[in-house]
Amino acid sequence: MQPVDPVSADALARVPLFARLDPIELDMLAQHVRRQTFEEGSVVVREATRGPRVLAFFIIEEGTATVSVGEDVRARLQPGDYFGEVGLLRDSPRTATVRADIELTCLGLSGADFRAFLESKPEIAIRLLDELARRLEE
Repeated sequence: MQPVDPVSADALARVPLFARLDPIELDMLAQHVRRQTFEEGSVVVREATRGPRVLAFFIIEEGTATVSVGEDVRARLQPGDYFGEVGLLRDSPRTATVRADIELTCLGLSGADFRAFLESKPEIAIRLLDELARRLEE
């Protein structure tokens, strides 16, 4: 895993979770997002662990990944998909394992940074929580 340059607000605007943020809010949030690359076959997050990962939430920028619970494959993720939204709100064990099928580039955000962002702009919390609730229902 290699951290590289920060990302632009445009990359975040394409994610449904952040679609209700205005350009200024997206710029503020983008300051906390980092691009990370994972080698083919590497585990991005592991089920039932909190692990040493600093980043809680990931948006796939390039590559594909597989989501599994136990031995059951639950989803295949591609660019534009995201995972780890529960980790933005609480430090709880992961509900699934996500493994890179090929080299995977993700945009990552820590739960601590996300919570600090919400504390600085509490009026946007309801907009984001609505999308998080929709996503969790899926």
